[in-house]
Amino acid sequence: MNENPPDERSWAIALLRDGFTRVHEGIEGLLAEADPRMLGFRTGPNSNSAAWLLWHLTRVQDDHFADLVNALDPGSSTGQRWIEGDWVSRFDLPYSRLDTGYGHTSEQVAAIGMPGTGNLRGYHQDVHEETLKVLGSLSEADLGVVIDTHWDPAVTVAMRLISVLGDTTSHLGQAEFLRGVFADLGH
Repeated sequence: MNENPPDERSWAIALLRDGFTRVHEGIEGLLAEADPRMLGFRTGPNSNSAAWLLWHLTRVQDDHFADLVNALDPGSSTGQRWIEGDWVSRFDLPYSRLDTGYGHTSEQVAAIGMPGTGNLRGYHQDVHEETLKVLGSLSEADLGVVIDTHWDPAVTVAMRLISVLGDTTSHLGQAEFLRGVFADLGH
């Protein structure tokens, strides 16, 4: 047992760091044994591929963390790693520049193809580092700040972070499931 637990104000942030780090480690593990055929595998014409799921979960995390920082500090004009790290050019996808994949059609999902692991790993690493930086800058008081009034109830920093963590965890689980199905089919 840790005799020096985090002080009360950092417990929630420590849990969030742990959650996002677990997603990152899961992605690293999946990509360590992935090949392009597995990443591009779809169980049917209207299903997502592991490559698309990993790209999408990273895009959403990137987009939402940049928005969160800008909501807390409107003068910061923090951009997404997708643009600032020029991942948009490296992936060279036929999507709009700030597309996160939300609402993609089957054809748009298929457009990601069967990429190698390098861009998926690199982009997620870049976003994960930014995530840890942002979490390290938050205080307990920041978690209660309202950042989106378009919902009822209004969305706080904590609600947005839990939402992103839930989505990324779900999509990673879907990608891991596809890895298992791909292997079971003898690929």
